[in-house]
Amino acid sequence: MYSDTSFTKALQIQLRVIGALLMREIITRYGRDNLGFLWLFVEPMLFTLFVTALWTATGQAHGSNLPIVAFAVTGYSSVLLWRNCANRCSMAIPPNIGLLYHRNVRVLDLFITRILLEVAGASISFVVLASLFTSLGWMEPPADMVGVLYGWLLLAWFGASLALVVGALTAYSEVVERLWHPISYILFPLSGAVFMVDWLPSNFQRIVLLLPMVNGVEMLRGGYFGSAVRTHFDVGYLFVACLVMTLLGLALVRDAGRRVEVE
Repeated sequence: MYSDTSFTKALQIQLRVIGALLMREIITRYGRDNLGFLWLFVEPMLFTLFVTALWTATGQAHGSNLPIVAFAVTGYSSVLLWRNCANRCSMAIPPNIGLLYHRNVRVLDLFITRILLEVAGASISFVVLASLFTSLGWMEPPADMVGVLYGWLLLAWFGASLALVVGALTAYSEVVERLWHPISYILFPLSGAVFMVDWLPSNFQRIVLLLPMVNGVEMLRGGYFGSAVRTHFDVGYLFVACLVMTLLGLALVRDAGRRVEVE
């Protein structure tokens, strides 16, 4: 049994490790010059702005009277949230193998660091863009801020759990990393970013809702647009899916850590 003092000390060490890894990751990835760490959220903002501008310029209304700008921001921001987490954790171990020789650094710490950075970047990007476009009159304020926050947090959890699974599996074989990228491109149009489930035939609605992120995007848009849209999602299914993926991911990460130590 750990005493309260031992737990507090262990927690302090863990926080210092994560903090140090975060600073190292920011400096390594973005450098000290020019915008530096600001690229953490400027990069996803630029991607979202590009897609929003493209959809607006081409007049894509997606068969609905929903505002294109708000539809694009809520949709593509959600894609960045789960896809970037998995992309950054893919093959995260080899370039950081030297750090694992430190007693207090584990494989899980590497993944947590990258997940925190991607979630923070996507979240800041979403908030800044939504605030900017709202102030310009291009977007309306969210109808239900709590619903937006709830959907975003569940999407972030899904992204984190997916990142753990993908990141750990790449420790077993580089083939996983090569397969993940085409899979992520296939999942993008199916993720709910470019459509509402209600627009689909009823038979296909049941199929596409098997993808956990679709439920999260529907929750996010339901909170943002309110009664202007009819949403379809299952909070219980999304919660269980995230929980199962998290437990699976943690088990895989633990085994991957042992494999690295043996090697």
